[in-house]
Amino acid sequence: QVQLVESGGGSVQPGGSLRLSCAVPGSASAPYSIAWFRQAPGEERRGVSCINRASGSTSYANDVKDRFTISRDNAQNMVYLQMKNLRPEDTAVYYCAPDRFACGLTWSSRDKYDYWGQGTQVAVSS
Repeated sequence: QVQLVESGGGSVQPGGSLRLSCAVPGSASAPYSIAWFRQAPGEERRGVSCINRASGSTSYANDVKDRFTISRDNAQNMVYLQMKNLRPEDTAVYYCAPDRFACGLTWSSRDKYDYWGQGTQVAVSS
C-alpha cells in the first residue's frame, strides 16, 4: 500500500493563494505520476492536475489551468500544487493520488488510482 500525506490547506479569501504539499514514498514504491483531485460537499471527486515525476510534464483541468501550478521535487519526494486567484468554487477537500503509470489522457479518471491520501481542506470565502 502506498501512503501519501497531503498538507497546506486552509481558509483564504477570494483572490488568495495556497500551496498544497503531497509527501510521496521514495525508493521501490515511488509512483511514476501524482495527481491532485478535489471533492466538494455533495459532489464527485474530480481531477485537478497531474504530473509525471520523471519528465515533469503536466496536465490540468480546464477550470484551474491558468491559476494552479503543479510541480515536483524528486530529491525531497514532494509534489506541490500552487493555487492562485482562488475562488469560492475551489472550496473542497484536496487529495493526492499516486499511479504506477504516466498521467496520460485518462489522468482525471478516479478509477485510475488505487490509493488516496487523507485529504486537506481548502476553504475560499469572504
